[in-house]
Amino acid sequence: MKPLPRLYTIADSSFGDPVRLAESLFEGGSRLVQVRNKAGSARELLYQVDRILSSAPDDATIIVNDRTDVALAAGAGGVHLGQTDLPPALAREILGPNSMIGISTHSFEQASEASKLPVDYIAVGPIFSTTTKKNPDPVIGIEGLAAICKVTSKPIVAIGGIKLDRVVEVLQAGASSIAVIRDVLDTPDIAARVQHWIDVLKQVEPRG
Repeated sequence: MKPLPRLYTIADSSFGDPVRLAESLFEGGSRLVQVRNKAGSARELLYQVDRILSSAPDDATIIVNDRTDVALAAGAGGVHLGQTDLPPALAREILGPNSMIGISTHSFEQASEASKLPVDYIAVGPIFSTTTKKNPDPVIGIEGLAAICKVTSKPIVAIGGIKLDRVVEVLQAGASSIAVIRDVLDTPDIAARVQHWIDVLKQVEPRG
């Protein structure tokens, strides 16, 4: 698997049409986009993922949220699984060894368990308080993130309430990538905001 980019973006339908959102994310330079449509049917999601794949840059990776079946049908780059979705081992069997599979975790225990699973990365959050989810899990914080990063060799994607003024401490805690939703999508110029995030992240020294 190629290394995760520092910015992990999500085309979330709660902020508009995922197809148009993805186009703006690509325009800004994002090369890892998760397509999320919690309210839509599998058919609608498949249609959206197909359209996004048809316009995605050659070096972009498209991940489908929750739906392994849609990821397989569309020929997407992989799937991102929640705690109640298809088990990662079964998703790996369906999608094969070259697909990217990630899993959401919300505690030290879940992240530790995920490190034993056939996943390519572990999403950890919420790091800070977030308004993106209706019923968010307890905040993990920087110390909790650092503790998780110490017990797994898998790449960690930090998510949840992360703003630009906190990226240094998040990356220095050991995260490989930062997932951003509202701070990018809830802006007048998504592409410009993405570019700004990429520029800032490039300037942060990796954990020594």
